[in-house]
Amino acid sequence: MRLVKIGIANVNATVGAVRSNTDRCVSIARSMASDDVTLAVFPEQVIGGYAAEDLVQWPAFVESQQRELRRFAEETASLRTVFVIGVTVGVGGDLFNAGAIVHAGRVLAFSPKEKLPTYNIFYEARTFSRGMPFMELDAGGVLCGDRIYAFDFGTIAVEVCEDIWSPDGPMRRRCYAGAEIVCNISASPFRAGVAGTRREMIATRAADNQCTIAYANLVGGNDGLVFDGGGFINQNGRPMLEAPRFREGFSAAVVDLDRTTRCRREASTWRSDLEEFRRASPHMVEVLRAEGKTADRSRLAYPAPPPGTTPFLPSAALPAISARDELLDDFYEVLALGVADYYRKIGAFKSIGLALSGGRDSLLTLLVAWRAVQLIHPGLEGEALRARMKSSLHAFFMPSRYSSDATHRAAAQIADDLGVSFAVIPIEDAFPREMEAAQAMVGGDRQLTELTKQNVQARIRGGRMWNWSNTSGALFLQTGNMSEKALGYTTVGGDLEGAFSVIANLPKTVVIALIERLSQRFGFKGIQQTLATTAGPELAENQSGEAELMPFEVLDACLYLYGAEKLAADEVGAALPSLFPDKDPAALRAWAEKFATLFSRSIFKWVQSPIAIHLGSLDLDRERALQLPVVQRTEWKGG
Repeated sequence: MRLVKIGIANVNATVGAVRSNTDRCVSIARSMASDDVTLAVFPEQVIGGYAAEDLVQWPAFVESQQRELRRFAEETASLRTVFVIGVTVGVGGDLFNAGAIVHAGRVLAFSPKEKLPTYNIFYEARTFSRGMPFMELDAGGVLCGDRIYAFDFGTIAVEVCEDIWSPDGPMRRRCYAGAEIVCNISASPFRAGVAGTRREMIATRAADNQCTIAYANLVGGNDGLVFDGGGFINQNGRPMLEAPRFREGFSAAVVDLDRTTRCRREASTWRSDLEEFRRASPHMVEVLRAEGKTADRSRLAYPAPPPGTTPFLPSAALPAISARDELLDDFYEVLALGVADYYRKIGAFKSIGLALSGGRDSLLTLLVAWRAVQLIHPGLEGEALRARMKSSLHAFFMPSRYSSDATHRAAAQIADDLGVSFAVIPIEDAFPREMEAAQAMVGGDRQLTELTKQNVQARIRGGRMWNWSNTSGALFLQTGNMSEKALGYTTVGGDLEGAFSVIANLPKTVVIALIERLSQRFGFKGIQQTLATTAGPELAENQSGEAELMPFEVLDACLYLYGAEKLAADEVGAALPSLFPDKDPAALRAWAEKFATLFSRSIFKWVQSPIAIHLGSLDLDRERALQLPVVQRTEWKGG
């Protein structure tokens, strides 16, 4: 047996907080060393924080990361654990997103990222250079390039995040050169379904390359990105560890590297591929042999099967939660962590507030903020937490003549359920004054439109929230959802206002499903009272969002087909009957055309909205996932 204990570190790093980030890494490194971890894997860019974007163009920011890396090496010099940690490296005119290999107080080498993503929310090729096969550069006396690293316990390779997502990444040639453990350091943000995708992909890579993969992910929010943490250890296709998500700390598991060697010898197809690679390639990745003893492995125990399983049978236990509820719970935790870290890491806010209408969107935003306050104050519970909640989270119900008693009661009830500060501030006195002022501006030959009258109410509320926020030093949360934002069913200067958008990338049908899930979990009366009301903005008599737009399920299907699948409007109309066979095809085609028209005319509105939390592959955030021109027409059609 050749037992090795691998540790997966999850660190909640903040962009630019190089000293604090390194302090967190040193603390976790010491804990791992005391737990007899042989090889410790930290996340991508953990010293500088991710995503630093154009901040890496500041030389002092890059240099400070190197200083902190050296400090990390100095402060862990007495530990025998081998560390892999993410950092930016500058070499001449190049900047590399790299993994540093640190042992016994020395930075041994840098392994630069080769696959630089420029899709969805990623723009790394804008600032970083790609590592190349067999590259060898001098980074201030430290090798920066393509190597594998031999220690007394075995041979490792280091790669960075996207490198593992391509079957043509550096893993293949490094495993053929002798790497037994591939350390992948990642900053992979949450998106719907990503945990299962990572699990399957890592198992496939480990089996295809007959190696052990140690995958460590960043945790925490930065801007609108939320990293869900977690990680995996998979040996030759066999899962050995799945680290818990949404928490800082480390997890570890023991593997027998002799098993990896045996599996390679038994896998004739892998050996045949290796032979072909040797014939075709004039080079093999060179081995850098590290001097010095690593952590004591004499106390390590052979890895037993997980509790409840045997070497031949999986556990008989049934899943404790459905896949749908698990995803909804993930959404809730991601949103709350995004709000909590936005609040904590900016450091400019004293409390949190929002306009609570008694409707679904503001209800969900309040529930997320309630959870965020718990994350911000993890040591509080009981009466102490309730007192803190009252002073930290503020909800304002601002009724007009169109606000119903039902929404008023629902808003008051949920505020009481959660123990948050609640105030009723009517806008009825300001509403006629603002309409008179607007009428004076347009002149007597034209009358204010009904839409303008609705927008006046929303803008009074938005202005009041900003005035309160400015005075209170509070984080003003915007409460709109993705579906209505997509069609411009929102008011610039009104409900589109805020310092941070919480659910702006959550479709309306998912908003409703998540509220129903939270009702199951918490049983708050205010949730049920809100769900019993008609979904609408209450800016005119008897308003219904679905009546003015289209059924929410159809709207969200259009959003998916048009925005995610990139179908033309007529193609969306042709596809919808497959999704809704019980609805009139002519009505579906009309809704598809309406969607495309409103969507293209509303981009100028939603590009002005606050930064929003990233949740899926489709974001209405022009600087993140879906980059569209503001000025456009839809005269083009499908084939």
